[in-house]
Amino acid sequence: MATPLGWSQGGSGSVCLAFDQLRDVIESQEELIHQLRNVEEKAAHAKTKVLLAKEEEKLQFALGEVEVLSKQLEQEKLAFEKALSSVKSRALQESSKKDQLITKCNEIESHIIKQEDILNGKENEIKELQQVISQQKQIFRNHMSDYRIQKQQENYMAQVLDRKHKKASGTRQARSHQRPREK
Repeated sequence: MATPLGWSQGGSGSVCLAFDQLRDVIESQEELIHQLRNVEEKAAHAKTKVLLAKEEEKLQFALGEVEVLSKQLEQEKLAFEKALSSVKSRALQESSKKDQLITKCNEIESHIIKQEDILNGKENEIKELQQVISQQKQIFRNHMSDYRIQKQQENYMAQVLDRKHKKASGTRQARSHQRPREK
């Protein structure tokens, strides 16, 4: 075996012994380093495990919150859909009512227009009848005037005839008093 540099070859037994001891020291130090590394790895592993557990706890808490919020969101969504459906239904009913009212108004307006046409026709008939009545009144007045004139003429003629008759009968009586009758 070669002597390490700086060692003398005085006693080969003592060098070997020293060398063996040194090697044992080195091996024990390596073993110690190896154990320390294992301890450090275990400590780091334990620390990572603790951090992982904390993060997993945070994740579980966050997942719980997400689940709660998801359920709440689903409930709100259902409530919104129900409200929206109700609003749509009401809007449809209102639209239907509006359409019915528009139809009814159109029917009423059409009926009013027909009634106005009938009323205008009746008013025109009334005007025509008033004209006929006015003409008939005028004709009646004319007939009455003609009748009065005729009556006056007849009365006048009757008076004239009556006077003539009286005059004629008065003249006969006077003659009959003046002349006795011969038998």
